[in-house]
Amino acid sequence: MSLIAATQTIGPQAAQPAPVVVDTNIVLDLLIFRDPATPPLQSALDSGQLQWLATAPMREELARVLTYPAIVKSIVHHALTAEQVLAAFDGQARIVPVVPKARVTCKDPDDQKFIDLAVAYQATLLSKDKAVLCMKKRLLTWDVTALKAL
Repeated sequence: MSLIAATQTIGPQAAQPAPVVVDTNIVLDLLIFRDPATPPLQSALDSGQLQWLATAPMREELARVLTYPAIVKSIVHHALTAEQVLAAFDGQARIVPVVPKARVTCKDPDDQKFIDLAVAYQATLLSKDKAVLCMKKRLLTWDVTALKAL
């Protein structure tokens, strides 16, 4: 299922934007790498069709990842700064309070925060992480659609 298909299941008449939780790898694709798969996500965010939800620990993880040497090279290559990437994150993501741990557990503790938030808000979860994507069926039980494809 694609992101567009997932948002269309909510219906065009929805009064509120559909919530989406975006893992750090997809954030990098969106804000730095300009991955060709990300324009539908950016368009849905820009149009208000989707509302990107995040927590302070998710932002902190992004800030930490932006210091990794390979990522620093990519930031420079794309004529950006870490501050610009974080400002773009801040301009698009709605920071919400950290939620309690969900009743479904991810094998990778670093990914649990994304699962928890998606479950709490019954949000679409965008991830490339195998530990998250292998949970697709279990997450459906909690009204969470986990998608790899944008």
